Amino acid sequence: MLKDITLGQYYPVESFVHSLDPRAKIVLTIVFMVAVFLGSSLFAAIPIVLFILLTARLANLPIKMLLKGIKPLRIILIFTFVLNLFFTAGDTILVEWWKIRITREGLMSAVRFSLRLVFLVTGASVLTLTTQPVALTDGLERLLSPLAKIGFPAHELAMMMSIALRFIPTLLEEADKIMKAQMARGADFESGNLIQRAKAMVPLLVPLFVSAFRRAGDLAMAMEARCYHGGRGRTRLRILKLGKNDLLAALGTCALVAAVILIG
Repeated sequence: MLKDITLGQYYPVESFVHSLDPRAKIVLTIVFMVAVFLGSSLFAAIPIVLFILLTARLANLPIKMLLKGIKPLRIILIFTFVLNLFFTAGDTILVEWWKIRITREGLMSAVRFSLRLVFLVTGASVLTLTTQPVALTDGLERLLSPLAKIGFPAHELAMMMSIALRFIPTLLEEADKIMKAQMARGADFESGNLIQRAKAMVPLLVPLFVSAFRRAGDLAMAMEARCYHGGRGRTRLRILKLGKNDLLAALGTCALVAAVILIG
């Protein structure tokens, strides 16, 4: 399960999407997420799915990788689906038994909200898979730089997000090693009911948190040893410039928004 998490990982290939400016990718990802919530009809999911498939093709990303990133969310997806299915009021009753009532509106709402969750995770995964953490930090900092004039810590916020994304694969690898070590000592993480499985996670979570705090301390000490004092006066190795490909990507995303609005 831990190996299925793709959020925060970078897929190093050459592609149209990889070459885009990180600022453009961040803004277009936000626009894509807004488009996901604009459509109220299930037919609005069609252009979104086509857009995701086209983006994956232009980014040279395997579809299996995007689907693998959704796998860890299956419990949340099931919970979201069931919650909307049974607790959404409606007039068209499909199934009624005792106090359980399933309506057509509830079924449509369950499918719609589950698809939205899948689309949001997929969009965020494409962003991190096609953008290096350093480039993502530079792009986010440049986008937030106008707020620095009013005292907003743009550089610090971008740095914290970059470090968090950078350490996701590291912590997943550490968790996998700890899990295998505990299983070699007889730990069972898969059998039993929900409460028993939650208790079995304690031997995994405690050393994982200890390792995370230790890494955070080492990183803070390394930054202090190198006299790190924020972003003021610092230069960048790569200068960000918007190009023709960014304009084409923006036009494609705007076309997606227009299609979702027209379909409704």
